[in-house]
Amino acid sequence: MADISAPSSINVWSALKTPWAVIVALLLAVAVLDPSNLAAVILFAAKALAGTAPYILFAVALIAYLKSAGAETMVAEAFKGRETRMIVLAALFGGLAPFCSCEVIPFIAGLLALGAPLSAVMAFWLASPLIDPPTLLITASALGWPFAIGKAVIAVSLGLFGGFALKLALAGGAFGSPLRNTPVKSCGCGPSPLSGKPVWKMWSEAPRREVFASEARTNGIFLVKWLSLAYVIEALLVSYVPAETIATVVGGPGIGPIVTAAFVGMPAYLNGYVAPALLSGLIDQGMTNGAAMAFMTAGAVSSIPAMAAVWSLVKPQVFATYLGLGLTGAILGGLIFQMVV
Repeated sequence: MADISAPSSINVWSALKTPWAVIVALLLAVAVLDPSNLAAVILFAAKALAGTAPYILFAVALIAYLKSAGAETMVAEAFKGRETRMIVLAALFGGLAPFCSCEVIPFIAGLLALGAPLSAVMAFWLASPLIDPPTLLITASALGWPFAIGKAVIAVSLGLFGGFALKLALAGGAFGSPLRNTPVKSCGCGPSPLSGKPVWKMWSEAPRREVFASEARTNGIFLVKWLSLAYVIEALLVSYVPAETIATVVGGPGIGPIVTAAFVGMPAYLNGYVAPALLSGLIDQGMTNGAAMAFMTAGAVSSIPAMAAVWSLVKPQVFATYLGLGLTGAILGGLIFQMVV
């Protein structure tokens, strides 16, 4: 008789780690510990998700269209020409490329192999995890368009800041041999799109229509499950975390709350679809807008996929520089956003 205990246990453990399982566990905890508040928590999350639905639909359609049209090929154009031009375009394209998290790794590996300067790559690395079309829309739905646009501006600015800072460091003789020697493999998201041209009339080709349908289905499920979890957690924050606690730690004027939020946000990784809803709840509880921006920026830079992309390709000193630039940029971005808002 075959032993199926190990695969079964693996399947059960994988199922327990899903956002759906976490949602059920959280709601069960409320049902047991505070049953009178269960309906209010569910209603809060359901209303928030329904309010975000139009943004989800548009984001899903947009990302599916970009992927099926092959729009990623345009990003390679940012890494051609003079170094200054590359840095500027890499920072701009970093927030527009519809890459999955791990697809950045083989893409950047290919660019480095073709001789793209590390300064331009750093600009792309810093801007890329902060914003993309779906994240922009989700952020706007949860925190408003001023916050979403501010995040996009900070993403590009952080890319420029990091790119030119690294250019100066390289010119001064730093990072003489920045790249690792180990080969980097793709993680299954697809090949590195370094050639070809986008086909904007993607509906005219059956394979591209299939890509559109697959991407729409995959991203739709992804967004719904993570946003459902985000809004359930937001409901719990509003219900059970005293506003005074939030206001004491990351509320009030000055640089202190912003610096604190950046340092807390860096290890407390929340993906770009979950963070806006949670920050909306925290802002309602007393968190300042500048602290929220610093938290979100630092958390995106230090996300597991973003750090993996950098760590896999460069040596530790460059990786440390990436984190340092990200943290500094998060604090500066939070301070500037707080003053503007």
